[in-house]
Amino acid sequence: MRPFPEPDPGEPALGSPGRYLLWLASAHRASAVLAVGYGVLCTLAQAFVPAAIGRGVDRGLIAADRGALVTWCAVVLGLGVTQAVAGTLRDRCSVTNRFGASYRTMQLVTRKAAQLGAELPRRVSAGTVVSVGATDITRIGAALESTARGGGAAVSIAVVAGVMLTVSWQLGLVALVGVPLSAAAIAALMRLLHARQHRLRKEQGALADLAVDIVDGLRVLRGIGGERVFADRYRERSQRVRHEGVRVAGVESGVAAGRLLLPGLLVTVIVWLGAHFVGTGRMSPGALVAFYGYAVFLAEQLRRATSMVDQLTRALVAARMVTDLLAMEPGLGSGDRELDAEAARGPLRDPGSGLEVPPGRFVGVACARPDDMLVLADRLGRYVDSPVTLGGTPLAEFPLAEVRRRILVVDHDARLFSGGLAAQLDPHGPNSSPNSSTVSGTDRLRRALDTASAHDVVEALPEGLDQEITGGREFSGGQRQRLNLVRALLADPDTLVLVEPTSALDAHTEARVAEGLGAHRHGRSTVVFTTSPILLDRADHVVLVEGGAVVAEGRHGELLADARYRAVVTREVTVA
Repeated sequence: MRPFPEPDPGEPALGSPGRYLLWLASAHRASAVLAVGYGVLCTLAQAFVPAAIGRGVDRGLIAADRGALVTWCAVVLGLGVTQAVAGTLRDRCSVTNRFGASYRTMQLVTRKAAQLGAELPRRVSAGTVVSVGATDITRIGAALESTARGGGAAVSIAVVAGVMLTVSWQLGLVALVGVPLSAAAIAALMRLLHARQHRLRKEQGALADLAVDIVDGLRVLRGIGGERVFADRYRERSQRVRHEGVRVAGVESGVAAGRLLLPGLLVTVIVWLGAHFVGTGRMSPGALVAFYGYAVFLAEQLRRATSMVDQLTRALVAARMVTDLLAMEPGLGSGDRELDAEAARGPLRDPGSGLEVPPGRFVGVACARPDDMLVLADRLGRYVDSPVTLGGTPLAEFPLAEVRRRILVVDHDARLFSGGLAAQLDPHGPNSSPNSSTVSGTDRLRRALDTASAHDVVEALPEGLDQEITGGREFSGGQRQRLNLVRALLADPDTLVLVEPTSALDAHTEARVAEGLGAHRHGRSTVVFTTSPILLDRADHVVLVEGGAVVAEGRHGELLADARYRAVVTREVTVA
């Protein structure tokens, strides 16, 4: 038996959360059926123990028949062994279902995140994604695990109720009426709990969003003294989560009380009536012992069944969040026209703004409005639909994966991930670049570190390039910028688009980066969106964008004669 499913997650049955949970169960059909089968066998073995004990009392103890007593003791032992073996197999299969469902859901969510790519943070908050990975996946797995015990409990309740009817229809009727009434009362609380849990889940997602924002902007908050404002905002949001949690806890306490109180009352009624029947001679003492065991057994199985309903209720809320994410489709289409190396080195042109990047040139783009930088970078990299062409052919006609491989956009959101630093800078390993096959991986890395002036960042780490990092949080803003530039240079795309790559660097470091960037990228296209005169002075060609359109172009020295360009680059204020 494999503890996990095959790596290919297949296609989920999207739509309602219930359909998704059924699809997960069908994906583990063999282990799910075995788990329920073993669960039924385990609970039935447990259910027949009171009957065997009652027979042992009547035919062995009261009748003073040693042989019958030994026989029924052996039956009880056999039922106990059966229960133990079946319970072990049930737990093995149910744990397989739990981790299999969690793992398969994680595969689907991860695959969808990779499919959406840069669209994901624009359409889903970071807190929602974190909550799906940290909470919802676990709840879905727990629900599938609970079906083994809950399914066995439901079958055994029906069987035991039937047995009680055959022995004493009065007590059997009490059980048949009492069990559904108890279940109905608890189900009503479950519906209320479902609604409260849904609201709590939304509040938790909003709180996670706020926490992510605070962590990402902590340095800035400290710089401007905004920590108290965000702390108050986080405190207010966390109190809302706490209040919702208290409301959920109130309903959960009612559910827990119902699970204990209602079955307990049912047991009390059955035992009282049974004792009355024994006193009047309508029932044997052994039958009373059996009925008491049945009542206690029913109470326990009712708690298990309601626990399964509780887990399924939580899983439905979680599955709704997962299916909402999985139902998202990329907004950008992918063409099928071949994008070979020769076509990828053609001119990149944006007809909307008039911006054109000649092949093999280092182009600086100065934008009067900072927002235009990101807009134009997204259009050049085809992160949004636009009429941008490469070599005269619209980018939309090429496969999106090839466009991403040939045109790399590095903006302010570029991040380092957790793991070894060397693997973060060069994820594909040595000699991964198609443009530098004659250069060793070590030489490529050293050259990229030189160009980005990042040797001091690596040397300051105790283990150098082997240092394990935690998402880059141990680096300053300028250090992260230089390491991101190293990674971009090692990727070595045909066209590299950089957005303010040196905004956090001091003037001396920025001058060293500007000096080496053009030479490093010689023969390949490089576009740098910046207002830094140091970088613009090193560009082969400079373009001024105002109002979303190109209004001037030339060399940096030539454009300084233009008042509009000076106002953007030197921050010169023009007085009318």
